[in-house]
Amino acid sequence: MKKKIVLMALVLVMAVAGTIVFVGCTEASQVSYNVSQEADNFNVLRRFAVINTRTDKVEFELIGAFSLEDESGNEVSKKVYVTCEMEDGSYKKHIIGLNKDTFYVVEDLGGAKVNKYKYQVNYIPESIVPITIVQHD
Repeated sequence: MKKKIVLMALVLVMAVAGTIVFVGCTEASQVSYNVSQEADNFNVLRRFAVINTRTDKVEFELIGAFSLEDESGNEVSKKVYVTCEMEDGSYKKHIIGLNKDTFYVVEDLGGAKVNKYKYQVNYIPESIVPITIVQHD
């Protein structure tokens, strides 16, 4: 019984937090968020290109469905992590180092079919930390 009460309280807190996050969002920001989620879930065909600003040449190019993580770094160098899902369900991670003479561009090649009126909340059971409520008499 205690576990049900704790789980219900946790769901209520997460629902309220989710409502607060989406209140006041513009239509464009909601669509942008949904497109980013689709891309991070390997559902959008994109092109990732690293361009050398001194030579104007493409140094690295990756085309496919991938997730992208940009490490916030300094002006001199930083890293970008690109994770690709393979057909057999495995994943490959590429780490791209950037410097002051390079920049990257991500181009959406296929477009994402997202519904601006829908969002999804996923509860991952493994990530829910159990808590115990102690009652003092």
